[in-house]
This record gives sequence, C-alpha cells and structure tokens, in this order.
Amino acid sequence: MIASIRKKKSGFDYMVYLLMLLIMLLSIAPMLHTLSVSLSAQAKAEAGLVSIFPRDITFQSYVSIFKDAAFFKAAWVSVQRVVYTTAGSFLVTLLLAFPLSRDPRQFPLRNPFMWLLIFCMLFSGGLVPFYMIVNDLGLFDKMAALVLPGIVNVYNTILVINFFRSIPKELEESAGIDGANPWQMLFRIFLPLSMPVLATVSLFTIVGTWNEYLNGLLFIRDPAMMPLQTYLQSIFIQIDPSRMTSQEIIEASLVSNKTLNAAKIILSLVPIIAIYPFLQRYFIHGIMMGSVKE
Repeated sequence: MIASIRKKKSGFDYMVYLLMLLIMLLSIAPMLHTLSVSLSAQAKAEAGLVSIFPRDITFQSYVSIFKDAAFFKAAWVSVQRVVYTTAGSFLVTLLLAFPLSRDPRQFPLRNPFMWLLIFCMLFSGGLVPFYMIVNDLGLFDKMAALVLPGIVNVYNTILVINFFRSIPKELEESAGIDGANPWQMLFRIFLPLSMPVLATVSLFTIVGTWNEYLNGLLFIRDPAMMPLQTYLQSIFIQIDPSRMTSQEIIEASLVSNKTLNAAKIILSLVPIIAIYPFLQRYFIHGIMMGSVKE
C-alpha cells in the first residue's frame, strides 16, 4: 500500500516536471525566435522563413545599432536613470511603508494617507497636466524629468506594507523593551528581514525604468540626455537618405525594420537578464525562517 502511494506521488511529480518543462519551452521560444530574426538576413526575415533558428546569419542589425556613438551615450543615460530611480524608490518606499504599516494608535493619520495613496493609484490627472507640471518646474532636458516620475510607486509600497505587517509583533515588542526607537526598529529589524520583498520591488523598478521611453520622448530634447529606449525607438526613423553616403546606404539596405526591431528587443533584454541572477536568491530563500522561536 505504501509502495503504491509512493508510486502515485512519484508519477504526479513527473507530471509536474513535464508541465514546468513545457511552460519553460513556451517561455523561451519567443525569445529564441526574436534572437534568430535579429541574426537572420533581411530577405529571410521579411519572407517569414525564420523560426527558432537563424537563416543566413548576419550581425548587420547589431552593427547598425552599435556603430553610432549616440547608442553608448543613451545607454549611459539609462544606466544613470535606473540607478537614481531605484535608489530613490527604495528609500522612499521604505520610509513610506513603515509608518503606514503601523497601528492607527501609533500613527493616527495612517488611514487618510493610505486612502490618498490608493486614490492616486486608481486615478490620474492625465498626460497634459503631467506635461504642464514638468514644464513649469523647468525639468526639460534634465535627469530629474526621467527620475522623479518613477520614485513613488503605490503598488510597490502596498506590497512592502503588507510584508511589514506580516513580521511578528514579538520582534517589535522585544526591541521596544530593549529601548529601540522607531528608526532603530526600521533599519535594524524591518530592513534586514524585508530584503526579499525589497529586492522584488527593486527588480520591478529596474525593469519598468529600463523599458520606459515615453518620458524621454516627451521631456528630452537634447540628444545627449536621451535614454536608451527612446533612442532605440527613434533610430533609423529620422535618417535622411539624401545625406547618407553610398556605403551607409548599402549598409542600411542589409537590414529591415523587422530585423532591427528584433535586435532592439534583444539588446533591451540583456541588462535585465544580467541583473536577475543576483536578485534571484531573495525569491528562493526566506530570511524570516528561524527569526522567531516560540
């Protein structure tokens, strides 16, 4: 009987493994197809002959993107933007979530502030007022126009608030008995125990900031301040063929919008793929385990 139960359980495990493998393949297939299109010849890609393997491999699409020095300037602007936005969002989210996770007796204004955040999350003033505010503040062609709009994320704040509320009250009470003030509780107890959720929301911020291009399109006029995604969005669109040399025309004819766009997508994925392994351990291991013994 016991052997029969173990056999059924083992069979179920194999079914789960097979399902996970299928999901993994379905997730990887679009990425492989995009990579193959970016590495394929223009004619093969336009004819729809590329599946998950490239046809007539060529790196011309990547050469066309990397050849311009403006690409590296835009990449550096995006790196600075991600660093500033992630650091600012991390600090603001931490300082905002801690008081809002307290009991109303500890923070009487918790509910009004919470309702205000939820209202701002559900309702927006619109693009035109947003544009007017940035214009009135004189933030055009400045890094602040790319950073400040992404500092406060209500959804991420709510995630951190819920995590703070799940931390056992015994830790807070014992710290209070030892004479810890709220700042010490935040940075010595809540911050170390909250690294998994903070790493998660930081990853959300990194991905969202790296992929965002609209603010750069609206508020950046100086090409030297243009972020990477905005640059990739406009590349090859503003080229004037009458000003191109014969060699540039030949190189441009070797790529198409399809292969070029595929190369843009692959280049946009590289930083996220490089960062994710460093944050993955926070999704797997729970730091809360063993912190309280009863």
